[in-house]
Amino acid sequence: MMPTIRLLGYSLALFCVTPLLADSFSVHVPPSANGSQLQIGVTFNLWIPDDTATLRGVVVHQHGCGEGACRSGETAATDLHWQALARKWDCALLSPRYHQSQDQDCRLWCDPRQGSGKAFVAALEQLADQSRHPELARVPWCLWGHSGGGFWASLMQMEYPQRIVAIWFQSGTAHSRWVSGEIEAPSIPNAAMGIPMIANPGFKERDHQRFNVAYSGCYEMVKDYRQRGAPIAFTPDPKSGHETRDSRYLAIPFFDACLAMRLPGKPGTADLKPVDLNGGVLVPLHENYQDVTQLSPIRPQNPSTANWLPNQDLALKWAEFIRTGEVADTTPPPQPKMVSAEGNQVRWQAEADLESGIAAFVILKDGSRIGRVPEESKSQFGRPLFQGNTYHDTPAFDAPEMEFLDPSGTPGRYQVITVNSVGLESQPTATE
Repeated sequence: MMPTIRLLGYSLALFCVTPLLADSFSVHVPPSANGSQLQIGVTFNLWIPDDTATLRGVVVHQHGCGEGACRSGETAATDLHWQALARKWDCALLSPRYHQSQDQDCRLWCDPRQGSGKAFVAALEQLADQSRHPELARVPWCLWGHSGGGFWASLMQMEYPQRIVAIWFQSGTAHSRWVSGEIEAPSIPNAAMGIPMIANPGFKERDHQRFNVAYSGCYEMVKDYRQRGAPIAFTPDPKSGHETRDSRYLAIPFFDACLAMRLPGKPGTADLKPVDLNGGVLVPLHENYQDVTQLSPIRPQNPSTANWLPNQDLALKWAEFIRTGEVADTTPPPQPKMVSAEGNQVRWQAEADLESGIAAFVILKDGSRIGRVPEESKSQFGRPLFQGNTYHDTPAFDAPEMEFLDPSGTPGRYQVITVNSVGLESQPTATE
């Protein structure tokens, strides 16, 4: 029988499977029969950079509704690209995985007032104990949410505004649902309108029978929040529908900019720095950027009808993204590390390129290229990546390992090169 710990009114059943890496941890919250608590079970998977002494924050990657979306949450914390963002800022990477069956109402978890908000906070406290990082229970969060995950993030914003660094709404928000009266409208505290945000629907959702509400809901939320003075931008992806596609190449730089702007100077503390609205960049706000020819930054004569972005660099990336669905990268990725060979078996470790992730690794033997891992980089959606990329912005379940078996059977002097998703190569790293 699994041990059970009572925490903040929740019964947390812990399945303490020995992790593959010493920096990975899990807590499982079973469903409750009590209607005032979470009625859908959830597993919280946490990754912590192995060289971090004191955490400064948590990057939360929250999947959407449905069995497939929930299952995708199992791999999110293993994503090398998102780990690179977390590592840069001494943050943990957290991927909740809700165990929603097809016949269950998603609102039982994606509305945090149904118990998922309290379960989230309680799980962080338990993970703080398990990981021996007590500061995990108090450091601030970056919230990325897809579809129902965006719905969840938009309500967590009202419940815990002082804890949130920034929010990325990936084709989802509860805003239109409470405006229409479909759900109870939350109280909107002033602090919630001080959080940097990006609303990122797919342009193909605009005329989609099922997903058009994701597009219109994001746009109407941005208009409303800008009238309230909130730092938010409407950012439709011209290539995507409801799938996440290549949004990470803008989402990660956005969180990078917000973490630089807002994290407390002292690690392990929770007091976020306020956003300097005058220090941001205003760019035009339109519902349909496909019909717009001029996207240069504008003078702040009427800030309440313009998008807000944290700095000029991100504004340039934003303009490129809404035009092309791409973000350029001209710098090579970091070199692999800890390259070793045991006979003709080569293994290594690598950190992802913050701008472009990892597409593949090239293997050299005595100076000649003899292989590539994987042989062909694939992603069902967006740029091909080493780990693949699903509809939900998560690694594929069959992602390859960082290892290569030399088919010649004859050992030699091996080197490994990292290739990022735009095809740029690192310097080679040789066996130790």
